[in-house]
Amino acid sequence: MTDTSVFEDKKAAYYTLGCKLNFAETSTIGRALLAQGIRSVRPQEEADICVINTCSVTELADKKCRTMIRKAAREHPGAFVIVTGCYAQLSPEEVADIEGVDLVIGAEKKLDLAEYLDLSSSKPSSASIIHSRTKEIRSFRLSSSSDERTRHFLKVQDGCDYHCTYCTIPKARGRSRSGSVSEIVAEAERIASVGGREIVLTGVNIGDFGRGRGEDFFDLIRALDQVEGIERFRIGSIEPNLLTEEIIEYCARSRRIAPHFHIPLQSGSDEVLRLMKRRYDTELFRSRVALIQKLLPQAFIGIDVIVGTRGEEAGYFEDCYRFLESIPFAQLHVFSYSEREGTAALSIDHVVSPQDKHRRSQRLMQLSEERLKAFYSTNLGRELTVIWEHGNYNGLMMGHSENYIRVAQPYDEEAIGTTTRLTPQHLDASGTFVL
Repeated sequence: MTDTSVFEDKKAAYYTLGCKLNFAETSTIGRALLAQGIRSVRPQEEADICVINTCSVTELADKKCRTMIRKAAREHPGAFVIVTGCYAQLSPEEVADIEGVDLVIGAEKKLDLAEYLDLSSSKPSSASIIHSRTKEIRSFRLSSSSDERTRHFLKVQDGCDYHCTYCTIPKARGRSRSGSVSEIVAEAERIASVGGREIVLTGVNIGDFGRGRGEDFFDLIRALDQVEGIERFRIGSIEPNLLTEEIIEYCARSRRIAPHFHIPLQSGSDEVLRLMKRRYDTELFRSRVALIQKLLPQAFIGIDVIVGTRGEEAGYFEDCYRFLESIPFAQLHVFSYSEREGTAALSIDHVVSPQDKHRRSQRLMQLSEERLKAFYSTNLGRELTVIWEHGNYNGLMMGHSENYIRVAQPYDEEAIGTTTRLTPQHLDASGTFVL
């Protein structure tokens, strides 16, 4: 058992890479260490402990993690350096070999990190590894961000039972699992009690919420819709086959569920979707988007797309582009395919060159920019409800509307966390409504 007396007057620095789920988990780790007496480091201070929560979704993500680990060790010489997250789960020995690392913790024990601290002795000569095999990753631990913003990220689900050919996440995070509706609601109520006004529901595959519990994601959003004190809930990324008509119809009449949908398409080519082993086709995706547009015509629709996957021949990319042109959306999140060791995609013929990946990515990003500008333009002169957030940006403060329109006004500390109904009339060059 760790001697907590050695934590007195200790300071920790936190570094997070990757998804919003990681940020929620880092905040939870920070609260656990604070309960042990370890506070967050302040500017210009050197930390006694560095916690780096990593991502491994692409080869570039791994590289960024290595850079961040070295940066943390350099900025806080002598600190006890702990690396956790997806990169630590997938490549623990590789992480342990990075100079400065003292402890590597895999996915199953990530939120038990405080139990493995040992600051009573000098830095070890080599890193220790706390690691479980993927099939042993079973626990679900509630996590939420707590960084003094009015918007909080609440983890409702973890892991994934889908095995898309390009993806390592099921290996990094294990099987799909989630909390109960009652404990998620209780955490939302806690967030409301400390001043949170907006909650983003996050997870690896949140539409799979409740599997094995006799509950589902529809049960969850109906229960959260009754939580007093939270102005709105946003649904994080949700698979199109799990974004049911029932959920969309409920969102259209709900009290607090925002008209904002983030839906991973990954490809607008049915042939590429088949190669990816996705669980839907373009016809289903089109029907979901059409229903959103019918019931919630001002909803923000964000779509994830991957370009350059193995098997994406030029004609298949053109199919994807034409499909995207034919459906309504506000923004694309474009990713270039990165080969990952151990994935089934490596057995697929036809490798896309880096040059073609770049060209395809640029075309989709241009389309995205055009659609986002058009979406903002349709909201000119339309009444919006904005929650003002923390942060002073050269004398301006930012807020977001229910449909994710960004609005700026002169900074006013008293306005933080308040709600304003307004009608924007001017869109500035940065793509923000400025009052």
